[in-house]
Amino acid sequence: MAFKLFAAILLVSSAFIFSNAADAETWRSRSIYQVLTDRIARTNGDTSPCGDLGKYCGGTFKGLQSQLDYIKSMGFDAIWISPIPKNQGNDYHGYGAVDWYQVNSNFGTPGDLQDLVNTAHSKGMFVMLDVVANHVGPVDLDFSSVVPFNDPSHYHVKCQINNWNDPNEVEYCRLANLPDLDQDNQFVRQTLLNWVRGVVSNYSFDGIRVDTVPEVKGPFWAEWAKAAGVYQVGEVFNGDYGYVGQYQNYLDATLNYPLYFQLRSIFGSRQSMYNFRTHYSNMDKFFKNQDILGNFADNHDNPRFLHDYPDGRTYKSALAFVLGSRGIPITYYGSEQYYSGGNDPACREPLWTSEYKSTDISTMLTRIHSVRASTKYYLEPQIERWVDDTFYAFSRGNVVFAFTNNPDQTQTRNVNYHPYSEGQVVCNINYPGDCVTIHNGILQITLLNGEVKVFVPQSTMTEVEEFLAMTI
Repeated sequence: MAFKLFAAILLVSSAFIFSNAADAETWRSRSIYQVLTDRIARTNGDTSPCGDLGKYCGGTFKGLQSQLDYIKSMGFDAIWISPIPKNQGNDYHGYGAVDWYQVNSNFGTPGDLQDLVNTAHSKGMFVMLDVVANHVGPVDLDFSSVVPFNDPSHYHVKCQINNWNDPNEVEYCRLANLPDLDQDNQFVRQTLLNWVRGVVSNYSFDGIRVDTVPEVKGPFWAEWAKAAGVYQVGEVFNGDYGYVGQYQNYLDATLNYPLYFQLRSIFGSRQSMYNFRTHYSNMDKFFKNQDILGNFADNHDNPRFLHDYPDGRTYKSALAFVLGSRGIPITYYGSEQYYSGGNDPACREPLWTSEYKSTDISTMLTRIHSVRASTKYYLEPQIERWVDDTFYAFSRGNVVFAFTNNPDQTQTRNVNYHPYSEGQVVCNINYPGDCVTIHNGILQITLLNGEVKVFVPQSTMTEVEEFLAMTI
């Protein structure tokens, strides 16, 4: 009876028109904090370590709700949560669905989920739901336990993806032996579309992150995007510009994996910062709209930056670049705590063991978010102001970002191409007393110990400080 009732709700909601949907342009103003629902906080506040990171650790919707103020205090105004359907066994991550119509009880009840969304909205925060339409949980060929896709005709014939250069194999075969749904089957296609339409409407989600995009034919994603009615950002786990860029023909945006790999190369491996110039040249060629891509330096599928490149100085630069550059910034939970876990599940540490303490990274995030919100620099074009092998600077409006990938040596540059006027005083928001005067057309920038500097006019600095005081 419960299944029929919920299915009926989904069908009714499929007729709804989203009049207040959060579209891609609206999301440009947002900064996203990515969470794994199971890893942020327990309902009872227990902060004991997790015994096995490969299984449920006890995080819940209510626990996450209790930490929204912690997340907001750093300036984030959106969260990305894990998939919500009932999952197979110990699939705490949410990518092993076996019942689309039941909310994962390990996280809480449907009411708990609604409370989380409502509370986030009351704090001015958007909620992005992670969604999966490519596969179900690891049931092999026993489809009888999967709701509602319980018939072999709902799936592609069993085969495994071995050649990622073969689009046909990628779209029809199994990822990690997860049964591959056949979206050309009319029941599967319509049910998936009704589900995403219904779940977004019923819980008032503001956006969706779409899992495993290349593994499904592009035209289906175009229908999925229309059904969802909110901003969509898809996972295309690849660094090739043309390969990733093509999926912006079907979804609003993709996760910016090309930038992710460049951040690791430039700040982690300390490759030439001229690579940023090449990167943006390629982005201009292959992407319809860079300003709505999801930028990130870390996520749940890869070893954390600090595991592969254990230098907190260059890590802070990568995080600041994500916040400053074109696109919608996404920060993976625990980044502010210097988390350094390795391959999955080691990169999925519980946040509660950090005691949610303040760090110099969380302080930097807060200050950059404050200037982002007060100046709305994300609406301004990104203009390269200086580049060489170890120094890179760009502006967004009257905000100038300066970075180095060589923190072991003091970096000083006399930048004569900038947005400021002669005699103007500009200050570094990370250290408000660090001000310089434009003299003979020069903005002199000195970076010590790999620091990031974000300059604004002194008059704007006062506005940023006032904004910061209001938000803390």
